[in-house]
Amino acid sequence: MLRQIIKIDEEKCDGCGLCVSACHEGAIALVGGKAKLVREDYCDGLGNCLPVCPTGAITFEEREAAGYNEAGVKRNAEAGPMPTAKKTPAAETLPCGCPGTHATTIVGQGDGSFVPIRQGDGSSVPATKPDDGSNSFSEQRGMVEHQPIRSQLMQWPVQIKLVPVNAAYLKNANLLIAADCAAYAHGNFHNEFMRNKITLIGCPKLDEGDYSEKLTAILKTNNIKSVTIVRMSVPCCGGIENAVKTALRDCGKMIPWQSVVIGTDGGIID
Repeated sequence: MLRQIIKIDEEKCDGCGLCVSACHEGAIALVGGKAKLVREDYCDGLGNCLPVCPTGAITFEEREAAGYNEAGVKRNAEAGPMPTAKKTPAAETLPCGCPGTHATTIVGQGDGSFVPIRQGDGSSVPATKPDDGSNSFSEQRGMVEHQPIRSQLMQWPVQIKLVPVNAAYLKNANLLIAADCAAYAHGNFHNEFMRNKITLIGCPKLDEGDYSEKLTAILKTNNIKSVTIVRMSVPCCGGIENAVKTALRDCGKMIPWQSVVIGTDGGIID
């Protein structure tokens, strides 16, 4: 039958074994120091293995393959724990192998960040004060009170390459797919763009490979309600918009989308 299944590039694979642990179905094993898809009928095509691969060796392809053997996977799971990833220095130090990549939904994220404001009565201390070490930077600028700013981040991780394709928080989500510089350039990024959206970020110039395959898989697998692209005005940032447009075209669904361009001065251009 024709279906979506993973493909492993042996040349890129460094044998770290992280994908073996990530594949709960037992479809992948280390053979001769390389990851191999040993049971294509155990591969569900959802790609839990993809975001943990530190070299980008795992991608999706649509081809003739044996049907998903759910009963076999269940028997295999009941037989015992999955093989543990081989311990290597790369597996221990790479971000892809750390607990920080675990998919998490964030509820009620809040008051860790603060913005200085002037006193409620409009008064302030003098803008210039002797710097004797007793005053904070904000006090020296005449801002003595602080008001918490709530983060609008709804999930973790946020990097496109690290987000699991079938993460629970992607179901029925409104997606924000943004260039990572945009949040630093636009001062009101959280409230204006991230609010009530699942945020995915990346840099097409610095990240290896193309996001389009991963994004296509996300759009195919989940009932995405809308997609908002936020990119910088610099030419290289067009790569993230092109990847999203490719994914929207290839996913086989009609999903509402919009694109916003941020200038290097932080203003919205388009």
